[in-house]
Amino acid sequence: MRWATGGWGSGLLGVLIFSGSLPATRVAVGSFTPLFLTSARALIAAVLAGALLALLRQARPLRRDLAPLAVVALGVVVGFPLLTALALRHITSAHSMVFIGLLPLSTALFGVLRGRERPKPVFWLFSGLGSLAVVGFALAQGGGASLTGAGLMVAAILLCGLGYAEGAVLSRRLGGWQVISWALVLTMPVMAGTALATMPDAWAGIGAPAWIGLAYVSVFSMLVGFVFWYRGLALGGIAGVGQLQLLQPFFGLSLAGLLLNEPVAWSMIAVTGLIVLCVAGAKRFA
Repeated sequence: MRWATGGWGSGLLGVLIFSGSLPATRVAVGSFTPLFLTSARALIAAVLAGALLALLRQARPLRRDLAPLAVVALGVVVGFPLLTALALRHITSAHSMVFIGLLPLSTALFGVLRGRERPKPVFWLFSGLGSLAVVGFALAQGGGASLTGAGLMVAAILLCGLGYAEGAVLSRRLGGWQVISWALVLTMPVMAGTALATMPDAWAGIGAPAWIGLAYVSVFSMLVGFVFWYRGLALGGIAGVGQLQLLQPFFGLSLAGLLLNEPVAWSMIAVTGLIVLCVAGAKRFA
């Protein structure tokens, strides 16, 4: 029971950190291209992660761990950051945040496939209701630009769910912060080359908010948040703790409204409220 409680606590802290990711990305993508932002944040985090691994003298992963680490990197180091950065050129961070409600279902599905977890049938009911609320909201928005952003967000959610589940399974053997650290180090050569090839032509016009956004997604979204998140998934269960992500839209919408002055429609708040109720039910039957 203590381990499960610790898992939910670590998971909640990870969700709180991740809640600032989309608003920070929205600010940064105004000055940086999505490809540069994705590669730069991964490169910065990889340098920090590599230093941490060396300082604490962590053993290198086994050969059998390289393929799972590549999946983690594809999902959470490259796929999710790049696709969300592209999506945020079409939709606001408040709008994109609602799509995070699909992430728990994606994580749970991959948790069943990769983690061999078997939640109770009622769990799927609550998880499905939360996801349907998000899909209904997305369809109600309409508009070509919104549909483009929605498609990119759904693709990002699928890749992220895969990366979360794969990383959680690997965390049981390597440790939570070690998994994300090795995944970042694995991508360092490619990310360094991409960052150099896509860097801005001029740096003078880039304001402080963009730099702050880049710093946040590099240090907190790309590294610190995963330390707590993977620990939570490993201790409390992928499907169960993964439902905490249903709370992320609530935190994210608050940040988008308070920090970015983005309009937060009542429909967004209503959908988020329904999602919060669904996470309570999903936790009960995980």
